[in-house]
Amino acid sequence: MGLVSGIVVFLMVWWTVLFAVLPWGNRPSEAPVTGNTTSAPDKPKILKKFMVTTLVSAIIWLLIYGLITSNVISFYDMAADLAAQDEQTQNNAHSKMETQK
Repeated sequence: MGLVSGIVVFLMVWWTVLFAVLPWGNRPSEAPVTGNTTSAPDKPKILKKFMVTTLVSAIIWLLIYGLITSNVISFYDMAADLAAQDEQTQNNAHSKMETQK
């Protein structure tokens, strides 16, 4: 995995984890401020949630990186198989068109 793809994967994991972590520990305010919705969290603790998100994302990213570099999951082989399937599908489509003519 290259630098750019590693950063992209980390950011995708980070955003996914963030949306899973955001609702943790939210309690609505007992005395809502005028202009806020009654369901607005009293103390959202965003910095703490960002730190937890970063830690969990780093662990998940390390697992993904380990799987890719150890070739447990070979994306190159998967891509080659998909390309071969696509080529076979195109060949079948062309042969059907030839027989219809």
